[in-house]
Amino acid sequence: MKAVLATANPDKARELAGLLEGFEVVPRPPDLPDVEETADTLEGNARLKAEAVMAATGELAVADDTGLEVDALGGRPGVYAARYAGPGATYGDNVAKLLDELTGVPVGDRRARFRTVAVAMFADGRTLVAEGTAEGTIADGPRGEGGFGYDSVFVPDGGDGRTFAEMTQTEKAAVSHRGRALRSLAAQLLQTLP
Repeated sequence: MKAVLATANPDKARELAGLLEGFEVVPRPPDLPDVEETADTLEGNARLKAEAVMAATGELAVADDTGLEVDALGGRPGVYAARYAGPGATYGDNVAKLLDELTGVPVGDRRARFRTVAVAMFADGRTLVAEGTAEGTIADGPRGEGGFGYDSVFVPDGGDGRTFAEMTQTEKAAVSHRGRALRSLAAQLLQTLP
């Protein structure tokens, strides 16, 4: 089954392609304009992206949206994680703002979770939705060279204290929010096959 990715983020596209085993994963058409993420929920934004790609290609579209919820910040940045430091912010800008806002908060009080909602939309309008969550804490500073986004400061529960950015892609995928959401979505998709 062919699946067209809705993301324009090359880091996320590589990760998604690796998680959709058993599918012919096709990148988003390069001429498709960016989709404005105007929804106030992760599912809403994922649906907007999936619908735009499905409408443009007529193929099964797979989209996701991810938020980082930090308890000490009242759940922020949440759905605004990718643009937390403002429009056009880099990964480093967002991490710096997050760490600045957590100044003085002990690591033990920096509970957080990554939440991903993945959506698959078929040309006939059928839609599948899956969610994945990874609980953890925010480190006191960036560590590691891998990953992207907030991976350098997110330490997942149940691990050995490494951030996502200190893990291999395979290690991260096994416990990450996106890995959980995409494995669930892939299982649903496989059930739809004749």
